[in-house]
This record gives sequence, C-alpha cells and structure tokens, in this order.
Amino acid sequence: MIVAFVLVALNASQAGTSPQQTVVVASKDLEPRIPITADSLTTRSIPLLATYPKVYFTRIEEVQGMVPLVAIQKDQAVSSNDVAKANQALGSQSEYLPIPTGYVALTIPTSEQQGVGNYIQPADYISVIATVSTAGKVATKTIFYHLHVIKVGTPGAAANSGATSLTVVVSQCQAEVLTWFITYASLKYSLESYHDYLQGGVPAPDPNCQRITDAKGVTLQIIQASFPTLF
Repeated sequence: MIVAFVLVALNASQAGTSPQQTVVVASKDLEPRIPITADSLTTRSIPLLATYPKVYFTRIEEVQGMVPLVAIQKDQAVSSNDVAKANQALGSQSEYLPIPTGYVALTIPTSEQQGVGNYIQPADYISVIATVSTAGKVATKTIFYHLHVIKVGTPGAAANSGATSLTVVVSQCQAEVLTWFITYASLKYSLESYHDYLQGGVPAPDPNCQRITDAKGVTLQIIQASFPTLF
C-alpha cells in the first residue's frame, strides 16, 4: 500500500509539472523613454505555453540599451511589444536626449567645410568660431568652447552628402547668443581633442544662467558688450 501511494503521488507531481522557459524580467520599475541598463534586469523561469501571445527575451544582453515604449513594472517579464531599439523608437516614444539639469539642446547648421569635414560625431566636443563683418571691419573670435554634441543630423542615406546639423548641449542663455550669431554672422566649428573633453561629460552649471528662465534675450548692444573685439 505504501509503494502504491508513493507511485500515485509521483505520477501526480509529474503531471502537474509544466515545461519552463527562462525570460528577462525587470528588477525595478522601468520608465518610458529611458534606456534600460543591465542592472535593472534579471532572469526568471515561467511556465512555457505553446500559445503565448507575447515574445519574451531569454538574455539580458538582448534587452540592455533598449527603450521602454510603456511603463514596465518590477518583476514584469519584458516582451518585444514593450521595448524598441533606441534608433527605432520614433516620435514621442523615443529616448530622452542626454541633457543635464539646467541645460537645453539646440540644433545648429553644419556642412563639410563648416564642420571639420563631417568628422564630428555624437559625444564629441566642439568650439564655435564666429566671423562678423560690420562697418568695413571683419573680425573672427571663438565665442564658445566645450559644446557637447549629442546628435548629428543627416539628409538621409540616399543623399550621401554628410551631416546637415549638429545638436549640442548649451545653457538657454548660450542658445540665445548662438541663435543671434547664426542669424547675423558666419560660424565655423573646430573639433576638440578627446584629451581635452570634460571629465564625466557633464558641463558645470553656468553661474549666470543656472535655470532656463534666467535667459532674458539678447540684442546687438548686448552682443557688442559681450564680444567687443568682434565689432
């Protein structure tokens, strides 16, 4: 009787055991548009069902760097419907630009001659040189150093004509000054040596423009006072 009982219990246990699959799950809450890091993921075994409606990932490396399209809760399995590669997450679902607190992103025009033969790439730092012609006088001066490039815009693969724009991180006050020079002067960029890049890649707060609301606008008189050797 004891042997029969053991066999019945063993058969029942095996019948109730379903195949398992290993999937990637969130080890903490994941917010939309913020790239996923490896330390926010783990793996777990869940029952394998033939008619599973979602496609799951089996390795953390497959999900690392992707961007959530929706909020993903802690302990939730990450499915292919919930995430996308950073360069494929378009529109309002794209990843956040890496802009430090108190700064903004500004897109400035470029070309092969203006932008170091198209060698400028995301994560590079550039200096901005302005040339002003006024009252019969022509002058050139570097107006900004260490502007962090976070995106490089192109007209499309078919055009094959290089970058058309650079998106840089600046304070809102710098954005106003750059906009003035883009409108009324000629700009050129120099690519800084990586040995001179900012430590940590984060600019120090601008003491004169710590918040975007500190920008009060610029006029010709303000530009002349700020860059007297150009005028």
